[in-house]
Amino acid sequence: MRQQFHDDGFFVLHAAVSPRDLASLRDECRRFIDDKEREMSVAGTDVLGLDQRGRRYFINDCSPRSRRLQEFVFGDLMAEVCRATLGDHVYLFNDQYVVKGTESGTSFSWHQDSGYIGYPHRPYLTCWCAVDDTNAANGAISVLPYSRAGTRDVLAHAQDSVTNDMVGYHGVDEGICLELPAGSIACFSSTLFHKSGENTTSRLRRAYVVQYSPEPILSEDRTHVRHQAVPFLRDGVRHIGYR
Repeated sequence: MRQQFHDDGFFVLHAAVSPRDLASLRDECRRFIDDKEREMSVAGTDVLGLDQRGRRYFINDCSPRSRRLQEFVFGDLMAEVCRATLGDHVYLFNDQYVVKGTESGTSFSWHQDSGYIGYPHRPYLTCWCAVDDTNAANGAISVLPYSRAGTRDVLAHAQDSVTNDMVGYHGVDEGICLELPAGSIACFSSTLFHKSGENTTSRLRRAYVVQYSPEPILSEDRTHVRHQAVPFLRDGVRHIGYR
């Protein structure tokens, strides 16, 4: 898997999340959606930023507000994944729930996660955790291995005027659709092109996305950190920054 990550930019851990942790991911997702919908009700709207009631949710920075998520984000499994991909010095960069609503969840265009940063930085790791069984019908992600994309460099991205997505690949290759059972994790570099399809089913498609970096990712003027910069591994040993 370490070799595949180097050669192709990704690998998959099938059904690797423990039943206990998967239950936590599901329970906390419901709690954060409920909180978001209460916020919408107070504001008298069904839309807050990128979030749309019943259609889609992008709920950021969840782990600082959840001890149960911290147990997963800083647990043995994620420590092993980070050592294998990033090395012995690792920080938590970002975490979020990405939820596609029933029969309405929209697609997400080809992009590299680093394309959203917009300036030079060291590549980081994305761990896309399937909270539900995912397939082509409910919005599974597709990946484009380095050999098929023709590059492992970060390419220029342009914003789609309709969806506001940042798009970096316009080729005809549809990539590899990762149909994953719940509890699986797609681990990929921030330089890997990936996308996701629509959710055409009658059930939510929930994913928990955790990103780790080999050093804090700073703003372009280097005056502040982007998202989070929580110490996780130091010299390969867990050194967690939350208290």
